[in-house]
Amino acid sequence: MVEIWLPYGRTEICVRVPTRNFLGSIEPKEKPGVPDAKMEIERALKEPVGSKKLSEIVKPEHKVAIVVDDATRPAPSHLMVPPILDELNMVGVKDENITVIFGCGTHRAVTREEAVKLLGEEVLNRVKAISHDCRAQDLVYIGKTRKHGTEIRLNRVFAEADVKILTGDVCFHYYAGYGGGRKSVLPAVTGKETIKHNHVMLLHPKAKTGVLDGNPVHEDMVEAAKLAKVDFILNVVINSKGEVVKAFAGDLEQAFHEGTKLVDEMYRILVDRKADVVVVSSGGYPADVNLFQAYKGVDNALEVVKRGGVIILAAECPEGHGNPVFYDWMVKFKDLKAVEKRIKRNFVLGGHKAYYLMKALEKVQIFLVSSMPNYYATNIFKLKTARAVNDALNEAFHIVGKNAKVWTLPYGNFTLPKVKTSEE
Repeated sequence: MVEIWLPYGRTEICVRVPTRNFLGSIEPKEKPGVPDAKMEIERALKEPVGSKKLSEIVKPEHKVAIVVDDATRPAPSHLMVPPILDELNMVGVKDENITVIFGCGTHRAVTREEAVKLLGEEVLNRVKAISHDCRAQDLVYIGKTRKHGTEIRLNRVFAEADVKILTGDVCFHYYAGYGGGRKSVLPAVTGKETIKHNHVMLLHPKAKTGVLDGNPVHEDMVEAAKLAKVDFILNVVINSKGEVVKAFAGDLEQAFHEGTKLVDEMYRILVDRKADVVVVSSGGYPADVNLFQAYKGVDNALEVVKRGGVIILAAECPEGHGNPVFYDWMVKFKDLKAVEKRIKRNFVLGGHKAYYLMKALEKVQIFLVSSMPNYYATNIFKLKTARAVNDALNEAFHIVGKNAKVWTLPYGNFTLPKVKTSEE
């Protein structure tokens, strides 16, 4: 038996795979975190890519907006924001002229407790911090993207700032290609209709994990960020432990692209064949806080599982499904065609997850090992369930045969496995 430990919530669970079935564990080519993350971030600010230094962009009288991620993302804002504030103060910008905006996109507002975790008490005591509301009545219209005709409505505080700074982490994203960079404008601080118009393009064949070239979702996001006149970005790439590997600061596009190269190096993993069964963990908390987030692991596992095979998702999901629209669409629509039609006619955020899940279920059977009530997992989300990951594996062997080959994917939300040849 081979024992593989999989992140699960804030702990780990062990899957035991018979040696003769085991193809291997697809793990990131992890790089260690830097010894001093603060120093690395300060280095990036001193050596911006394709841009002047922040201290050369800002004037003492400027109002500054800094966008940070909300609690659904692992970006270490508490490490990124203080060095930015120091740099701004150094030039004479007063703390009362700086606003930190939680880029919530369509997510709920950040709670006080989350804000403390994300930024730290000291930052919250120094500067104003607000949550973006995509339904706010005072969003500012700044124009239309040329290529895709998306009307860009922006958070008012962000739109009216003299200097606009984005922070975040560069990682894979399953229809924007990568997270980070321009995503801190659209969807982070734009209006609901803007986000909807952009996200409809996820049906496009190039709207895929790790693809930027020809990806309309990405192109539209870049155009939106340019219309918003972003002045400076600070992004980091983190490893699966959440440690900063490298920081990238400077130009909206150039600094972001440097980050994507490092993500590819660490997380794009080539394998020589597909398996009958893939046992995937989303990567533990916060990646598996709910099914909505944890699903990303399934999406990546689909790259290395045979049609008719089985994916076993180990994801704690303490918050359940995590999105009412995802839930409603799974109840309402019986097949993929109906979902596609609805996305084209009236895209509602959250519905895209139903689209991806139904698409996956056409290819494979999916077991969920979680703390979610069975009723929801099976009746609503059409998943099979098992009490434990090893029970699910035994069931999988019954379905695809006792000689089934197995990959494990412990950090499924972050790892993009690809088969060298296109054998099915």
